[in-house]
Amino acid sequence: MRILAIETSCDETAAAVVEDGRVVKSSVVASQTDLHARFGGVVPEVAGRAHVELLGPVVAEAMERAGAAGPDLDAVGATIGPGLIGSLLVGVSSAKAYALAWGIPFVGVNHLEGHLHAAFLEDPEMALPAVVLLVSGGHTQLVHMVAEGRYRLLGQTIDDAAGEAFDKVARFLGLGYPGGPAIDRISAEGDATAVAFPWGLRGEGFDFSFSGVKTSVVNHVRKHPGAATADVAASFQEAVVGVLVEKTRRAAAAVGARSICLGGGVAANSLLRERITAAAAEDGRRAFLPSRAMCTDNAAMVGATAWYRLRIDGPTPLDAAADPNMRLPLEA
Repeated sequence: MRILAIETSCDETAAAVVEDGRVVKSSVVASQTDLHARFGGVVPEVAGRAHVELLGPVVAEAMERAGAAGPDLDAVGATIGPGLIGSLLVGVSSAKAYALAWGIPFVGVNHLEGHLHAAFLEDPEMALPAVVLLVSGGHTQLVHMVAEGRYRLLGQTIDDAAGEAFDKVARFLGLGYPGGPAIDRISAEGDATAVAFPWGLRGEGFDFSFSGVKTSVVNHVRKHPGAATADVAASFQEAVVGVLVEKTRRAAAAVGARSICLGGGVAANSLLRERITAAAAEDGRRAFLPSRAMCTDNAAMVGATAWYRLRIDGPTPLDAAADPNMRLPLEA
């Protein structure tokens, strides 16, 4: 089964052709980073307009790389939520049009579930049950993947997402956008023990809080204007990664998970990948770390999820609306 997948939930215009939910025949991503860099973050109106311009060529390139044409496809999947409503509408409307024109099913995909399926694209033998740390610019969640398609939410951020905190701190430190990669790079030059920034909600269940550490960075720099930026960045990263790993590790033990998996844009952070790998090995669990390309928003993960959802739920009605606040389908 070949599925054309489309991802336009935020500021990446992506298309892919995925076969049988596991084999990526093509994956094309057009980044809008340069468009939004001067604003220090994603501007929804700019993102939506860019998707309109980029999606057609991106889909055409994905189809060409896969050697596929409309009649060769079995379905069209697209991210239907959560995300920026203007961006979502571009992808959903286009996917429905392709499906209607080619006479094939349309499948609406939950963006968060897409990140959960990303690991399967690179390691189909991922050991379940697993605890997935889904960490991005908009979400920070600990999810117990009981089985494929069966999820329990263990914890989530009560304020800023980790990626959002990275972006805000990077902007304050003058490191530019996107903040995550910038802090990751400069932290390699700094002393992570220079400043003891707080670990939000440490030891208190599985929820996260990152607004406090963000405020602490601002207050520290204002009190110590001569502080080395690399030291501040490294200490901030240590506080964020430290609590992420600690809570993930405890969650995995609490539910008896066989493995720990990362998902989302912040999963590309080098310190987080290193610490999760070491923690899993020490605890006798397997660690599944998607490649950096699969951590950030992409359509291949959407295609994998669309294949699964089409088999389980069938086609999505063409009158289904994009939902910017869509939540992960959870077990009671």
